[in-house]
Amino acid sequence: MTKAARTDPISPRRAVGTALLPRTGIAALLASADLPGTLELPDGSVVDVGVGEPRYRLRFRTDSALRTPLTELAIGQAFVSGDIDVEGDLGALFGVRATLREEVPLRQRLRFLYDFARSPLKMNKQAVSAHYGRGDDFYLTFIDNRFRFYSQGLFQHPGETIEEASEHKLETMFAALDLQPGDRLLDIGGGWGGVSQYCGARGVHVTTLTIAEDSADHIRALIDDNGIKGEVRLEDFLAHRPAEPYDHAVIYGVIEHLPNYRRFAAKAWDVLKPGGRLYLDASASVRKFSVSAFTREHIWGGTHTYMTLQDVIAELLYHGFEVLDVTRETRDYELTMLEWAKRLDAAKDDVVARWGEETYRAFRLFLWGGTHAFNVNSLQAYHLVAERTADPGPRPSRPRRIVEFVSGLR
Repeated sequence: MTKAARTDPISPRRAVGTALLPRTGIAALLASADLPGTLELPDGSVVDVGVGEPRYRLRFRTDSALRTPLTELAIGQAFVSGDIDVEGDLGALFGVRATLREEVPLRQRLRFLYDFARSPLKMNKQAVSAHYGRGDDFYLTFIDNRFRFYSQGLFQHPGETIEEASEHKLETMFAALDLQPGDRLLDIGGGWGGVSQYCGARGVHVTTLTIAEDSADHIRALIDDNGIKGEVRLEDFLAHRPAEPYDHAVIYGVIEHLPNYRRFAAKAWDVLKPGGRLYLDASASVRKFSVSAFTREHIWGGTHTYMTLQDVIAELLYHGFEVLDVTRETRDYELTMLEWAKRLDAAKDDVVARWGEETYRAFRLFLWGGTHAFNVNSLQAYHLVAERTADPGPRPSRPRRIVEFVSGLR
């Protein structure tokens, strides 16, 4: 577990014994955990737990907070609302995460099913607008300031900055696609223009698709100010119909918003030339739709889900792609989110003043929680490279396979 720098001193108070703690709830859980820290009760008294120098101070503002149910959502809600507060190493507290229950409220399940059944164009627009509606400046307080990626950088060693890691991400993509001056590259979900900035400066014409208006405005200004070859379209990838196919395409951290992989793969095949390559990266999980209830409630709505690599690969193969490379980048995403979390904490005063205490708390928990998830491999990250063939490929079915097998015996 990576230890974070404390944001506040852990000051002493009158110490009392653990016998005064309730027998259930998060206070009791932490008292039994082998994790040195300090619990501050609503009356101001403190309980030291674990052995060694305290790594955190957890404050309970109310008596009911002491008995917060042991679910990720309940504890997360209590933290966001301020009923529970943490000084020091917030990341250390995720050491007890595996003991918590993950209960998804029925209303959240029903909402997800409703969103999944809706038109993905309308649903994606609504979900992305809700997330990015805080404005560019919020995300630019913690992501890298050179290429402004909201997905994993690639670290050649842990001591690198995320600015250097973001440049390695672009170098890797550029080489994998074998991009040449004059090539036409489709950037699916352009973020804040990192692909346009890097590839446009090297003579590649980048067409960026985004459904976030602030993103489109940012990239247009970047293109105009730097004389970069490229264009921006405020358009969903699933609705995009180019006048002619692209040489190559890149999609950084956007497949999480396109869970219908069959539709995605078919569309990718349509927009690329034969021999055109697709570079895709994303956070991933073994089970599809396994996003936590807290994340759905406070960070990503709609049908956001971590990529299931095996399903994406299957659909690409079924739709006429050859998979050239798959690379694990779990450690890279851990290091990326760790740096994001540190930068958000360093910008606390500004974030609270401009976007409110609850926004700061929700993203603080999201970023430190993500760092932990990649650290213990409950989340993974990958990039893959696939090449479009000339044949769209038949989707196999049992009857088709039986017919092909029998035909092959003749």
